[in-house]
This record gives sequence, C-alpha cells and structure tokens, in this order.
Amino acid sequence: MTQVITRIDVATLEGKRPRAAGSNARLGHHGDVARLPLVRLTTSDGATGFGRCRASEDQLRQLLGQDPFAHAEWGHVATAWTFAEFPLLDLAARQAGQPVAALIGGAPRKLRTYDTSLYFDDLHLDDDDAAAAELIAGEAREGWDLGHRAFKIKVGRGARHLPLEAGTVRDMAVIRAVREAVGPEATVMIDANNGWNLNLTKRVLLETADTNLYWLEEAFHEDNVLYADLKEWLAAEGLSVLIADGEGAFHPALADWAVDGVIDVVQPDIFDIGFTRWLNLGAKLDAHDVASSPHTYGGGIGPCMVAHLAGLVRGIEFIEWDDAAFAEIDASAWAIRDGWIDVADATGFGLELDHRAFDATVARTGFTLRQ
Repeated sequence: MTQVITRIDVATLEGKRPRAAGSNARLGHHGDVARLPLVRLTTSDGATGFGRCRASEDQLRQLLGQDPFAHAEWGHVATAWTFAEFPLLDLAARQAGQPVAALIGGAPRKLRTYDTSLYFDDLHLDDDDAAAAELIAGEAREGWDLGHRAFKIKVGRGARHLPLEAGTVRDMAVIRAVREAVGPEATVMIDANNGWNLNLTKRVLLETADTNLYWLEEAFHEDNVLYADLKEWLAAEGLSVLIADGEGAFHPALADWAVDGVIDVVQPDIFDIGFTRWLNLGAKLDAHDVASSPHTYGGGIGPCMVAHLAGLVRGIEFIEWDDAAFAEIDASAWAIRDGWIDVADATGFGLELDHRAFDATVARTGFTLRQ
C-alpha cells in the first residue's frame, strides 16, 4: 500500500540561546530567543518526519494524500514541493533508515564550526573602548570553553550605532582583543553586515593586518566592481583575507563572481534558498573549487542541516554555529569538540522530536491538518 501523508502539524517553537545577542551594523538587539517554524508530517503507516518550514496553510494542505517518496526521491524534492523540503527529506530518510545525506548519495561530514555569537553587546559602554573590547573578548573565551576554535566578530559599529570614527576604532579594538583572547592558532573572521564602504574596509584590514583575519563577510552591499578593487588591493598589500558574501539578498550573479575569483566564500542562508537549491549551487561552486559556508543564524537547527548538505558539497569547510535549545527538540547527539562538530549518527537530519511536547505547543499556538 502506498504510504501517504495523512496529517500535518504546524507550530512555531521558541528556543533559548545561552546568551542574548546584541545589535549588528544594521539591526538592533537580537535577544536570547530563537524562533523556529516547524512542520511535522505523518503518513498513513504512522511514520513521521519534521523540519523547518514557513509554508502557508494552503500550501501544506496540498501535501495531504500525497506519497512522500514521490517528492523526495534521492533527496531531490520536486520543485512543486520544495516549500516543505526539510520535513519531506527528514521523513523520506527516516522511512529509508538513513541519514538525509546518505539518502541522496553522500554522508554527513565532520566539519569545523565557528562561534557566531559575538554581536555588539558593548554599546552601553559609551566612552570605554578597552572595557568594550574586553567584554567581547570574554564572550569569545566562553565560546572557546564550549569547544569552538573559530570565531566570527560583528563589526560596523559606526554604520548606525556609534559615530563613524568612534565605531571604527572600537571595531578594531574588539578585533585585537578577541585575537589575543583566543590565541594565534584560532580562526578569526569579521562580519560588517554591509556597514562599511570600500575605503573603510581597506583601512580596517590594513590596521588589523597583524591579527591574521581569515575572512571578511558582507563588507558592503554586493558589488563586483568594488570587490574586484578590494581583491586587487589585498593582493598588492600581501593580505590573505578572504572575501565572503551572499547571506543577505544573495545577488543572482554572486556565484558567477565567485567562479571569476571576485568572491572567495559564498554564503546564502540554508533556509532562505533551501536544501535543493543549495545542492545545485554547491555543485557549481565545487566544479570551480570555490569555498562555501551557508548562513544559519536565527534558525537554531541550521547547523545540522548544513552538516548533511556538506556530505555532497565538498567546498563547505565551516558550519556557522547558532546555538539555541528547544524544549521540543533533542539535539544531544550533536556536539562540538576542539573546533569540530561531531555529526549525529542517526536517521533523518539527526534530531529527535519530543512528540508530546510538540503536541502541546501545537495545541497552544499552532494548527493541525488532516486528510
């Protein structure tokens, strides 16, 4: 008998981060709550799969009565159903008794992680750059204690939250303090969230050259002319900083710019463009030996999805680690040790749902669709 989807449960979960995240160059305080729109699919034989999904009720209703394997064969979800690809992939892999990566011909891959939690938590220290730098350095040390050996620092304080010069000076003080806190062997990146321009970017990179930054992310809005200028300048100065971009609007030509050598690391969000599109993008980037690192911040469980994606996209070398604990999800099979993520040896995406807790959340704030 064909096993079809007979029930769909939908709710938005609220998870807690270990520490509240402050502002970045564009946005204000992010807080300590991560919100995860989750869908659980149940088939006629009682099998379940779940995953992040922002589909509308009308879209989800189309799945009722459908055979999930027809929509997730070899992990390539049919275009008409990609709005629910994460729960579909999880369901298909669980039905097959395999991890998602294995379902589509790969294997979940152990990767390096980076701590992405170093936001502008210092803005209340108006005139004390030393104290501000020490505060962020202390947060980096907390990340070290959690197992991280790579750290991404938010910069661009002068774009909105502080006067330009004061913000730039503090950015550089923070970069130096974090490098000192984590030592010379750790990997340090910076992310300006489009808060700089080309000349400001050059100034900061030159004045912090001795901190050995690994990459600069979203220095300014995606622009191949300006990035080509920056690449030429970096080469002339003998700086090895990589250019990373793609998290935000993801310019449609960005992958081509990367193939042409204008961008070094491509970073569209794992949930914004989805697993299937990332597979296709990753194949193109891998064919040209271009590095990639999907953005995951804000989703809570995104790093686990990327670990499976990396089983087929070899250019992924880092997982952005956005830690959040959800009462409804057991993520204990995943761990960070000495800068590497231990990949869960389990079916689906390697997470387990507390069905009773999820049912309670659905009853409070969500809805259920039945065939």
